[in-house]
This record gives sequence, C-alpha cells and structure tokens, in this order.
Amino acid sequence: MRETEILKQMIDFQKAMFDNMFNAVTVLQDQTEKMVNTYMDQAQRLPEEGREVIGEWVNTYKEGRQNFRKTVDDLFTNVE
Repeated sequence: MRETEILKQMIDFQKAMFDNMFNAVTVLQDQTEKMVNTYMDQAQRLPEEGREVIGEWVNTYKEGRQNFRKTVDDLFTNVE
C-alpha cells in the first residue's frame, strides 16, 4: 500500500510540474503573438500574403499546443 501512495504522489508531482511548465510556455507564446501582431499593425510595407503566413503560423502553434496538452492529459489519465 505504501508503494502505491508513493507512486501516486510521484505522478501528481509530475503532472503539477507539467502543468506549470505548460502554463509558462503558453504565457510566453501568447506574449510573442501580441508582439508580432503589434509589429504587423505598424509594418505598413508588409504585404498581405506575409500577414496571412504569419497568422497561419500562429494558429499552427496554438493547435499544436492544444493537441500536445490533450495528449499529455490523456496519458496522465491512463497512468492514474
């Protein structure tokens, strides 16, 4: 029984560490998106095609981040 409790605590610790890391990365990426949007608003010579590519790039990062989060959460659920 004691081993089970220790294992549960280890899993909870790992999940908490992942959550903290993921939240920090999310904040960093959101701030970067805001900076990029500010730059694009001020860059009058940036063609519309370039703006679209940057927009797609940002959306791809967001989708990848959400997919990664879902995968890790599913794995933690399976382990628990």
